[in-house]
Amino acid sequence: MIKVKNLTKHFGAKRAVDDISFTVEKGEVLGFLGPNGAGKSTTMRMITGFIPPTDGSVTVGGFNMVENPIPAKKLIGYLPENAPAYTDMTVYGFLNFTAEIRGLRGEAKTRAVQRAVEMCFLTSVLHQSVDTLSKGYRHRTCFAQSIIHDPDVLILDEPTDGLDPNQKHEVRQLIRRMGEKKAIIFSTHILEEVDAVCSRAIIIDHGKIVANGTPQELRRKSEWAGAVTLRLNGVTAAAVQEKLNRLRSAKKVSVAVTDTRLVVTVFPRIAGDGDLTREVLEAANGWQIDDLRTEEGRLDEVFRDITMPETAVKEVKP
Repeated sequence: MIKVKNLTKHFGAKRAVDDISFTVEKGEVLGFLGPNGAGKSTTMRMITGFIPPTDGSVTVGGFNMVENPIPAKKLIGYLPENAPAYTDMTVYGFLNFTAEIRGLRGEAKTRAVQRAVEMCFLTSVLHQSVDTLSKGYRHRTCFAQSIIHDPDVLILDEPTDGLDPNQKHEVRQLIRRMGEKKAIIFSTHILEEVDAVCSRAIIIDHGKIVANGTPQELRRKSEWAGAVTLRLNGVTAAAVQEKLNRLRSAKKVSVAVTDTRLVVTVFPRIAGDGDLTREVLEAANGWQIDDLRTEEGRLDEVFRDITMPETAVKEVKP
């Protein structure tokens, strides 16, 4: 449904997006991650046709966004950054207005507005003016306009920004359900949303794609992927450290003392190495093990490892 090829955007001397390519199919929810200023919003604006690319192309549903924008844009629902809306309108008036812009009339328009209101839980504020809404309700109102025409493609820029925990949960559930039949891209700074919603995630930094994969594939890049954590009693830290350091599959061993227990984490030489658990259990024979678990990788660690080193280098340059 969405094909991005060699997409580039310059703002004067600044290259905000640098030759990126990816695709999104129906039934796929793509999380778009990156630090502030990485190029996420600029990319989404080019995909929707809000701004033209300097180079490269975007096609939506087979239509080139620059050469044939009208049929391409008909397929898209767009929630922009900061959820803009006409503040002098009521919620009901704004949604009726956007439905008409989308070509809906009569009973079809009435049904579309009602469906969007119910999906976004806006009944209680339907006749309030937008400028009196809380940030959360304003965001939900703008989300409602993006889905009012039941588009095949959704581009959502920070869709849970400003929402309370319950509202975030509702929006995530909604995105997950819609993602079964639509092609969805949404940007987020909240890594737990990647696990909660996404079938795939892209990390972008300084305008370039630096990682692309499922949440599970990204987690496997973490130092913690496949690490084994034990809680032990009746054994000294020195004895544990000495024995576990000799394991063939162990990269390093961390030992912490809490009260009378040891908390030990053994990190694998190769992320996700299944042999490590077996080797740790064999080495721990005779020790009193209160708890043992194999760790999953940590997305926040992967995100920092990928994006922070280059940023740090650039920050110290004169």
